[in-house]
Amino acid sequence: MDDEIPAGWTFLTNHAHVLVCIAADPEVRLRDVAARVGITERAAGAIVRDLEEAGYLTRDKVGRRNRYEIHSDRPFRHPIERDHQVDELLALILGSKGRR
Repeated sequence: MDDEIPAGWTFLTNHAHVLVCIAADPEVRLRDVAARVGITERAAGAIVRDLEEAGYLTRDKVGRRNRYEIHSDRPFRHPIERDHQVDELLALILGSKGRR
């Protein structure tokens, strides 16, 4: 089996990728999130606003930086996944890698 990852599509959305990045480092800068996800900083900011408006995270200003808090007890939005909570996804992806 080839270890090369094919380009094109992924199983998770950019919203999920941004949420995982923030869960792994609640003080991460948007430019770093954007670089890790492969999107623009503007797109990362729009996704953070979406997640905040939907109640999946809150943002607090600490000096000149933001600190995020994930509300991982929230259910997924799609009816197929609605019986599952965000913390299940974060545990699957981040495991015990220091999710804060």
